[in-house]
Amino acid sequence: MTKSWTPTSWQSKPIIQVPTYPDAKELEATEKLLSAYPPLVFAGEARSLKASLGRVAEGNAFLLQGGDCAESFAEFHPDNIRDTFRVLLQMAVVLTFGAACPVVKVGRMAGQFAKPRSSDTETIDGVTLPSYRGDMINGSGFTEAERVPDPARLVQAYNQSASTLNLLRAFAQGGYADLHKMHQWTLSFVEDSPETARYKDLADRLEEALAFMAACGLTAATAPQIRETEFYTSHEALLLNYEVAMTRVDSIRGEYYDTSAHLLWIGDRTRQPDGAHVEFLRGVHNPIGMKVGPTMDPDELIRLLDILNPENEAGRMTLISRMGAGKVGDHLPALIRKVEAEGRSVVWSCDPMHGNTVKSSTGYKTRPVDLVLEEVRDFFAVHRAEGTHAGGVHFEMTGQNVTECVGGAAHAVTEETLGDRYHTHCDPRLNAEQSLELAFLISESLKDERDHLKAAKAS
Repeated sequence: MTKSWTPTSWQSKPIIQVPTYPDAKELEATEKLLSAYPPLVFAGEARSLKASLGRVAEGNAFLLQGGDCAESFAEFHPDNIRDTFRVLLQMAVVLTFGAACPVVKVGRMAGQFAKPRSSDTETIDGVTLPSYRGDMINGSGFTEAERVPDPARLVQAYNQSASTLNLLRAFAQGGYADLHKMHQWTLSFVEDSPETARYKDLADRLEEALAFMAACGLTAATAPQIRETEFYTSHEALLLNYEVAMTRVDSIRGEYYDTSAHLLWIGDRTRQPDGAHVEFLRGVHNPIGMKVGPTMDPDELIRLLDILNPENEAGRMTLISRMGAGKVGDHLPALIRKVEAEGRSVVWSCDPMHGNTVKSSTGYKTRPVDLVLEEVRDFFAVHRAEGTHAGGVHFEMTGQNVTECVGGAAHAVTEETLGDRYHTHCDPRLNAEQSLELAFLISESLKDERDHLKAAKAS
């Protein structure tokens, strides 16, 4: 994997989606400062995630990966972190109990500050400025000063990530994730939601199961799995100078790990086989994700797997399909068949968000929930037809009571109400109610997959 690779060998490769900093010396000083900071995550944690993803690749678990489109400095608050975390906990309970399937929980949190853009510039009312690329690069305000890339933002992103990780670890290991507290995870603004009613019914049944287990001697005191959970972080490895500054040699194995997150992924725009982003990520030993859009060619996919996972290590590669509703059946089967024919070990995950972004009649960028759910259904249907495991979902959500994606089973957001609580700095996110609706759909799809496999084995 690391033959003729160094943390800076990507600098000899073509690179796109990177900002131009006006002061090279200030940038260099900031990178040097960050390279001396403590790691945000640890090599052993990344290896644990890789082992769990290996079980997903084998069809014995499911990957739940969700969180902010792009974290912001302005919305940084412990309540926002807590609320997103507890919606993910609710979704994981729905999947684990409803589908009898272990769930690997990965947040788009503690590092998701940079975003690729379709254009280097943005024009409003005849004024053209550099595009907003995420808070770790420049500001979202439409002024010349805000849009200048500022190296100091890299340090602020690191500090916010460290604080977020500290809180997430406390929530995951300190008792907040205790299954006895399932009813406390429900957010007040969705109390009267039909999806919340379904969740409460499931939680009641799980409490009965916990009471039975306690009678058998399995309690939170004797079984830590009841009172705590494993929770990992991820983000797109877009800004490579930051990723290099956070790359360390593991003192136990002597291998390089990018300690900015447990899992890093390559976007659909930056997955060129001879590009800088692929070159950098081939040399770190973290689990790696890669977005796979409708332009991906099956042979090119195998070439990328050869580069990123030449030893075909289980849990190393997660392929994140992002086709768009109505297009999954046209593009995904050929990719699955090629991967299967080549005997590659991968996790197949579904990103139902990025292929379904539209502009509303009121001018807001949005995503129809119906299309999000349709893409997930199509993803499961294709995998059932191919006899492979639909291994995960990768989506953008928040625990805040936002109105950014139109639709939903109840309290549906309309185009007219998008502006009520449209808080995203980049792309629209599912709110808690819409996220629970997605979780129940996935749970039912996983049950169907399991029943289908049982029937196939019986015959």
